[in-house]
Amino acid sequence: MTDKEADRLLVVDDDPRIAQMLIRYFEDNGYKVTAVGNGAAMRNELSRNRFSAVFLDLVLPKGESGLELLRELRNTSDVPVLMLTGQDDVTDKVVGLEVGADDYIGKPFHLRELLARLRTVLRRRTANEPTGRREIDGKGSLSFDGWRLDLSRRRLTSPSGSDVSLTTGEFDMLVVFVKNHGRVLSRETLMELTRSRSLEAFDRAIDAQIVRLRKKIEADPKDPTLIQSVRGVGYVFTGRLD
Repeated sequence: MTDKEADRLLVVDDDPRIAQMLIRYFEDNGYKVTAVGNGAAMRNELSRNRFSAVFLDLVLPKGESGLELLRELRNTSDVPVLMLTGQDDVTDKVVGLEVGADDYIGKPFHLRELLARLRTVLRRRTANEPTGRREIDGKGSLSFDGWRLDLSRRRLTSPSGSDVSLTTGEFDMLVVFVKNHGRVLSRETLMELTRSRSLEAFDRAIDAQIVRLRKKIEADPKDPTLIQSVRGVGYVFTGRLD
């Protein structure tokens, strides 16, 4: 991102020492930083402001889980998320990447490394989005089983006529599936065709994103009829094109 107004970071961490350290360091490096200590404050900030990236602590007060907040966030936003944690648990790291984290950084960390990782995440997004948008955006619409994808407005409308909220990644993936109706697509192919920023971090994140997409378009997400799994290969879209 080159727009300086967009160079705003959100820190979600209940440790005031870490929050202040990140505020000072990143503001010294040209970013605007907002720090909050819980999920409610995070939701409030995200509803009012646009952020380039979010630093999200894995463990928050009052039993809040950074993973649950990330999962909630991914239902509505594709903002880059860098998880911060004092736990060295491979399972947590895998789950975090699958849910949609862009990077996973253990405490204690070096601030210069944190800045480098942030810049890498933002460069990856900037490099991948233009090509992906040219391939996925366009004029007109795609329709299947009563659903309608408006490509220019990037909007999904259900058979009942209501708008369904999709993240950027979910919209792109659905477009790729519909345009490749009946073709079995591997995870690698899906990553290539969607130019996915978040999914590059970890292959199995494809599965997590498809689970979220199924919940929004399938009558029964546990017994999908539109996006079906092909064991050992990938996925295939079998909906009826209108």
